[in-house]
Amino acid sequence: MDKYSSMNIQYSRGCPHNCEFCDIIILNGQKPRTKGKDQMLRELDSLYKLNWRASVFVVDDNFIGNKKKLKAEILPAIIGWMKERKYPFTLFTEASINLADDEQLMQLMVEAGFNRVFIGIESPNEDSLVECNKYTNRNRDLVASVKKVHNHGLEVQGGFIVGFDNDPISIFRSQINFIQNSGIVTAMVGLLNAPRGTRLYQRLKQENRLLKSITGDNVDCSLNFIPKMNYETLISGYKHILNTIYSPKQYYERVRTFLKEYRPYNTNKISQLRFYHIWGLIKSIWILGIQEKGRKYFWELFISTLVKRPKLFPLSMTLSVYGIHFRRVIQKFSNTPSPAIQSNPVNPEST
Repeated sequence: MDKYSSMNIQYSRGCPHNCEFCDIIILNGQKPRTKGKDQMLRELDSLYKLNWRASVFVVDDNFIGNKKKLKAEILPAIIGWMKERKYPFTLFTEASINLADDEQLMQLMVEAGFNRVFIGIESPNEDSLVECNKYTNRNRDLVASVKKVHNHGLEVQGGFIVGFDNDPISIFRSQINFIQNSGIVTAMVGLLNAPRGTRLYQRLKQENRLLKSITGDNVDCSLNFIPKMNYETLISGYKHILNTIYSPKQYYERVRTFLKEYRPYNTNKISQLRFYHIWGLIKSIWILGIQEKGRKYFWELFISTLVKRPKLFPLSMTLSVYGIHFRRVIQKFSNTPSPAIQSNPVNPEST
C-alpha cells in the first residue's frame, strides 16, 4: 500500500445521463445501482484497520446519480464515521456539473471529507454540447458553476474534449480561456474518440467515418474516425492547448485563481507534520524554485500564498508539484510525431 497515493472504493455504478461519446451507460446502465451505508462503512473500516491514512478515491463515474439516497443515508453515515475517527481520509470522486445546483449536497460532501471532484466540462461551445447531448452542461454559466463548487470546498478537476463536428476553429482559444478563467488547475484535455457500442460509434459507422479501434492513450493524438475539422488543424490546435495551459506562467496563474475561490471545510483534520512533508518542501523549492525555467512564477505563488493565504500554503505546494508531472507529460507528448490519419474508412468490425 505504501506504493500508492490513494486507495479505491466504489459506491455506485451507472449514470442517469446519456452523452453520445460515453460508454458508461453501455457498460453499467443508466439507472444507478448503489451500495448501502453499512457496506460503505465496512469498506472504509477495512482500509482504516490496514492503517491507511491518506486519500481514498470513490471511483463512481457519477457519484451523485442518486442524490436522494446520498443526502438521506450515505453521506450522513460517512460523516459520523469520519468524525468518530478524526478524519483519517480525504475523499475524492467524479460527478456531473449539476452538483453546483445543490448546496446541501456539496455541504454534506465536504463534511464527509471530500475535497476534490472530477467533472466532465467537455466544451465551452454550446453547439458542441448539443451535439453530444451533454444537456447538464447546457444553458448555464459553466465558469460560475465551477467557482461555486470551489467556493463550497471542493476542488474541480475538469475533463475537456476537442474534435466535435460543431467545434469552430476558435475552439482552441475558447478552451484555453475557459480553463484559465475557471481556475481548474488539473485540466484533462483529450481528443474525441468513439468507443465501441456508444451512440457516437453507431452514428459515425452509419456515416462511414470510422477508421479503427481506439488506442486508449489520451495524448497520442490518434483518432478512430474522420473529423469534420481538418486533421492537421485539429492536432495542431490540440497541442497548442496543452502546451499553453501547462506552461509555467499559465499554470501558476491558474493555481492562484483557484486559491482565491477555494473555501476549504475547516473542521477536517489537519495532517500532522511529518519528515517527508519537510523533505518534500525542500525538494520542491530546489526543483521548482531553482532548477526550473519558470521559477519566477513559482516564487510569486510561494510568497503570495504564504502571506495572504497561509492555511492554503500546503495545497499550493502540492499543486505546484503536480505541475512538474504535467509539464513532463506534455514535453514527451510534444516531441512525439502525430500519427497520419487514414484517408479511407475501414470496416470497424474487422479491427
